[in-house]
Amino acid sequence: MRHRRRRGKLARPAAHRTALLRNLVTSLLDHELVETTDPRAKELKRVADKMITLGKRGDLHARRQAASFIRERDVVTKLFDDLAKRFASRPGGYTRVLKSRIRVGDAAPLSIVELVDRGTETKAPEPKPEKKATEKKARQKKAPEKKAPEQKARAKKAAEKSAEPKRPRKKKATG
Repeated sequence: MRHRRRRGKLARPAAHRTALLRNLVTSLLDHELVETTDPRAKELKRVADKMITLGKRGDLHARRQAASFIRERDVVTKLFDDLAKRFASRPGGYTRVLKSRIRVGDAAPLSIVELVDRGTETKAPEPKPEKKATEKKARQKKAPEKKAPEQKARAKKAAEKSAEPKRPRKKKATG
């Protein structure tokens, strides 16, 4: 019986399927967002969540397990340093799958797989303090800046050029 055996085969041999998932997980952890087909996205979610759980464990054995699956050393470092801290208080469900569109070429349904807190690590812009009315008036009264001599020469040359009448073009002789 195949109780709880839920691995999707993705219509590929085992080695090809493993290589595909390794590349997708590496890209997801690096860019924090990947667009792929629905069945691939569902498998990717399972594997990526396991990798983030390894990152949260943080010991040497977990690092070696993750490094044996993830393709790039920089991504492993990011997983154990940055992502593990971001997901430290979260008990699971680190990724989400969003249905996005139908691919034009073969009508395959596509999904976006992203990390749950993808946009929250950036700092929110701080509100600017309001300026006093006196500062606004002072800016309005400020005299216009003087142009450099080079800018004056360019402006004068452009004005002269636009004032000259244009000569009609000669017609080419067709033979």
